Amino acid sequence: MTSRRGFLERFVQLTFGALGAVVVYPVLRFLSPPHVAEDRSARVLAAKVADLSRDGWKIFPFGSEPGILVEVAPGEYRAFSATCTHLECTVQMEKASHRIWCACHNGYYDLEGRNVAGPPPRPLTRFTVHVEGEDIYVSRA
Repeated sequence: MTSRRGFLERFVQLTFGALGAVVVYPVLRFLSPPHVAEDRSARVLAAKVADLSRDGWKIFPFGSEPGILVEVAPGEYRAFSATCTHLECTVQMEKASHRIWCACHNGYYDLEGRNVAGPPPRPLTRFTVHVEGEDIYVSRA
């Protein structure tokens, strides 16, 4: 037979144990998030030729990161990683200056992906572009 004192001690232990689990479990899950396999797609459909006719550039998903596809001349395309090499902001095309621009810290890349102004320390990673009919594919190699 359990005494009243023993029952209360056990009740308090279980209550604090449950409270600890409610607090500790989310903290542990936050500190060790589940492993998500990185999508390393070797080739993606980046755009249709008609998609680029209006603006001349497009951001597309390339695995888990964004890519940027630019029409540098009619029918000539280049693709780069759209992640700025400075602080990993997403870059965009600045049509007026014919350069790729990072709005976070006013960094510029030329249409070869080279860092030409601002704080970016390295060029953008360049991808290979394949045009098949109306489809524009981008691959890592």
